[in-house]
Amino acid sequence: MPDPIGRNWLLLRGLSREAAHWGEFTPLLQAQFPTARISTLDLPGTGTRYRETSPDSIDAIMASVRHQALTAGLLSQPLTIVGLSLGGMVAWEWMLKHPRDIGAAALINTSMASLSPFYQRLRWQSYPNFFKLLMQPNRFRRELAIVRCVANRRDRDQQTASAWARIQAERPVTFANTLRQLAAAARYRPGDKKPDVPLLLLSGRGDRLVAPACSDAIQTHWRLPLKSHPWAGHDLTLDDPDWAVKHLKDWVE
Repeated sequence: MPDPIGRNWLLLRGLSREAAHWGEFTPLLQAQFPTARISTLDLPGTGTRYRETSPDSIDAIMASVRHQALTAGLLSQPLTIVGLSLGGMVAWEWMLKHPRDIGAAALINTSMASLSPFYQRLRWQSYPNFFKLLMQPNRFRRELAIVRCVANRRDRDQQTASAWARIQAERPVTFANTLRQLAAAARYRPGDKKPDVPLLLLSGRGDRLVAPACSDAIQTHWRLPLKSHPWAGHDLTLDDPDWAVKHLKDWVE
């Protein structure tokens, strides 16, 4: 009898982001699942692992994160993974390669090269601003530009950018590691096998970085449940963490 989902959570962030970028989403999820263990891990090259060189393939990133999970004792019971964007690709690869590790996964605004063209996976309208902001030397201005690219709420821009600038000052992600993660994401083609666990897709219809059509393509190809937020951007858990937690709660129940 498989363990019920929602008892052992693992949260994985996306490109150049770390555990601290989950913000208030993590305590909100814990409040909804008070008896659950909720853990976060950083991808190599980010967060506590910012001094490491990121692999340039999803398979290698996944293997590194899985080793970290094993070392931390997080695999004593099957994981319920929440993967945002690049974190969703890592979760998918993990489910394919090590199916006994994961009991369920919710994938937020993720994409796959085998299903969606490159100009949807990084929307062509974003190219000039995206690469310009990566080169911005001032941390606060860079993080403010990132917030305005990935989120659609404007009432907390300054507060969020200040918090994110502090994260970058303490645990800086190098430009080279960002490019290596981008290369890994750009090439990710997982094949035609679907993981044999409960899956949920969450998508922000206002995503200006990765087209919502990428989530639609995953839903259509594998006939997965998809919940769409009417206005949230790429960082859905920043724009509306309550909405995300509610749909995770409904899904688990």
